[in-house]
Amino acid sequence: MSEKPVSVSDYEQEAKKTLSKAVFDYYSSGADEQETLADNVAAFSRWRLYPRVLRDVSQVDMSVSVLGQRLSMPVCVAATAMQRMAHPDGETATMRACSSAGTGMMLSSWATSTIEEVAEAGPAGVRWLQLYIYKDRNLTLSLVRRAERAGYTGIFVTVDTPYLGRRRNDVRNRFKLPSHLRMANFDSPDLAFSSKEGYGEDSGLAVYVAQAIDPTLQWEDIVWLKKTTSLPVVLKGVLTAEDAKLALQYGVDGILVSNHGARQLDSVPATIDVLPEIVEAVEGRVEVFLDGGVRRGTDVLKALALGARAVFVGRPILWGLACGGDSGVSDVLDMLREELRLAMAFAGCRSLKEVDKSIVRKSGFYSRI
Repeated sequence: MSEKPVSVSDYEQEAKKTLSKAVFDYYSSGADEQETLADNVAAFSRWRLYPRVLRDVSQVDMSVSVLGQRLSMPVCVAATAMQRMAHPDGETATMRACSSAGTGMMLSSWATSTIEEVAEAGPAGVRWLQLYIYKDRNLTLSLVRRAERAGYTGIFVTVDTPYLGRRRNDVRNRFKLPSHLRMANFDSPDLAFSSKEGYGEDSGLAVYVAQAIDPTLQWEDIVWLKKTTSLPVVLKGVLTAEDAKLALQYGVDGILVSNHGARQLDSVPATIDVLPEIVEAVEGRVEVFLDGGVRRGTDVLKALALGARAVFVGRPILWGLACGGDSGVSDVLDMLREELRLAMAFAGCRSLKEVDKSIVRKSGFYSRI
């Protein structure tokens, strides 16, 4: 890099130069017309911050408890698949960076590093497993058991992927894993997304999902998952207050407000816009998190003010990983940390306890939320 990046967008531009077109397209694309992809980012600008002044902000405490564990900041790393396409160390580099930063990492079921390798890379780090429910329930359960043995402290179960969203660039590129890589947590070539028979003219991942992931998933399956593990179970992919209330009825331990990085159903709302109604619906009974479009410290502050316990970032971590391995991921996390610290100080918030909906309002509205 000729100049050190000073924003997430700088890292994205550099990563685009570094990665192959098919890999960059896979990481960056959204579904169909990519309306929600753009709106996830743009929506944060529809919310305005209303700072308080003349407060002693010489010290700003950003620490937070997430699922019972203390983190240095409310910025965590989201599950993103197949990270060794971005860097040879892949998910292990990301884990090292998260451990150093004192924050948590969610590992994708579709990682190119094993559950155990990632645990070994950051033995003192906080880590959670993102889980797809496979048609083979014993296989699904084996992933949970491995995560338990390796010291993972939560399960984020994805509930918005009965099929894979139509990502046009992946279809055009006939996306598949490079031949030297595989989804490392599976033994058979078919489940490891490394079939020698290929995947035809479609996105290979879309074919894989249709073959392996269970589209019959329903609320009773969450009860089954809860019974199989003592770990907290968080639903990843909730966008409505109605589903949030159902999640409470079925005993979940948390909700991640997510539209899967705008990669599933296009034209759904941006996550920041539906966050308030979901927070209101759960009435503080479980922790609520958000992902989707977080690119700046002010984005983080707005999500926290609207009731998120923490945010998860995905693509920015991939851009850092592509540019510099664990040091690149560390730079992105440090960047977001410093941006959040400044945003909190400017808003007059000395700790996360002082961050509430009084400091944020929807643009165009002058009454408080």
